[in-house]
Amino acid sequence: MVEGVTRDDLRAAVASGVIDEAQAVSLQTLSDQRMGYRANMVGDDEPFELFKGFAEIFVTVGIGLLMSGFIGLTALLGDAIFIPLVGLVVSWGMAMYFTKKRRMSLPSIALCLSFAACAAFLIWAIVADDFGRMNATHTIMIGVVGMATMIGYFAFFRLPFTMFVVGVFGIVTTLGIVDLIDGTALQTRGALTDFFDLRESPLLAIGTLVFGVLAFLAALYFDTKDPHRVSRYASTAFWLHILAAPALVNTLVMSNYTMGGIGTVIAIIVLTLFTLLAVIIDRRSFLTAGLIYMGLLIAQAIGDTGTEWAPVLTTLVLGVFVTALGAFWTQARAAIMGALPDFPGKDRLPPYSAGLAVSE
Repeated sequence: MVEGVTRDDLRAAVASGVIDEAQAVSLQTLSDQRMGYRANMVGDDEPFELFKGFAEIFVTVGIGLLMSGFIGLTALLGDAIFIPLVGLVVSWGMAMYFTKKRRMSLPSIALCLSFAACAAFLIWAIVADDFGRMNATHTIMIGVVGMATMIGYFAFFRLPFTMFVVGVFGIVTTLGIVDLIDGTALQTRGALTDFFDLRESPLLAIGTLVFGVLAFLAALYFDTKDPHRVSRYASTAFWLHILAAPALVNTLVMSNYTMGGIGTVIAIIVLTLFTLLAVIIDRRSFLTAGLIYMGLLIAQAIGDTGTEWAPVLTTLVLGVFVTALGAFWTQARAAIMGALPDFPGKDRLPPYSAGLAVSE
C-alpha cells in the first residue's frame, strides 16, 4: 500500500525551500482527508525538536567556545561597549549559515540566545550611560527595544524559538512597568509564590496575568494557522505556550489556593478549566504547569483524612491521572470536542474526528 506524506517529509520540504508553509499545511490536510487522520497520525502529535543529533551538540559547543573567544579578545583590545557589538555581528553572521542555510536546531537556539543577550547588553550600555545603574525606565526600554529587535530576528530567520525570547523581553517590560508604577512591588517577599498572589502582590500578579493572556493569544494565532502541526507555526506556538501556561496557571490558581476554604474550591475549578482548555487546543503545557497545584490539592484532601500515607497516595493518584490522560489523550479529546457545540475557531483547531476516538 502506498503511504501518505509524513510530517517529517513536509518539514524537510519546507526547510529546504521546495514548498512554503502554507502549501505544506494544504498538502497535509489533503493527505489526512484521503487516508484518515488516525492512520496518518504520528506518535507525537505535539512536535518538539531541540536537536537532531549529537552533531548539533558538537557544533553548539564550538559556537560557545568561538563566541567566548571573540568576546574575550574584544574585552582585551577594545572598550566594553564593543563587546555586545561584536557579539551581535558574530551571532548574526553564524546564524546566516547555521540557521538560514543549514536549519540546525540547537545551534540556531544558541545563536538566538547569544544575539538576544548581546542586544540586551548593548541597549543597557546605551540607555544607562555605558552600563550604569538601572532604573524602571531603563528596564522598560530594554524590554521594548529587545522585543522589537527579536521580532525582526524572527521575521528574517523564521526561527520558532525566537518568539520565546520575545516573550522573555516581554516579561522584562512587564517588570519595568510594575516597578515604574510602584517601586516597592518587586521587593523581596516571604516566598517566591507571593509574586503570583493577587492579594500579596496585586500589581505584579496583574502584570503577570496580562502577559500570560497576550502570550496565549499570540500562541493561539500561530496554532490556528497550522492545525495539522506540520510547519514552523506550530513550533512557534509551542514556545509561546511554554511562557503563557505558567503565567496564567500560577497567577489564577495560586491566588485562590492560598485563601483556603472557598479559595481551594475555586482553585480546583480553575485547574479543571485549564485541563479542559489544554485538551481543546491540544496543548499539554497548561496541564503540565498545573501539576504542582494538582498535587498540593490532592495532598490536602488526602491529608485531611488523617492518614500518614498522604505523600505516597498523592503520588499514586496524580500518577494515575497523568498516565491515563496521556495514554488516552486523543480519545478523550475526540469525545470532549464532539460533545462541545460549535464555537468560533473550532474548525481551526487540530482535527479530532475521523477515528480519533477509536481505540488503538
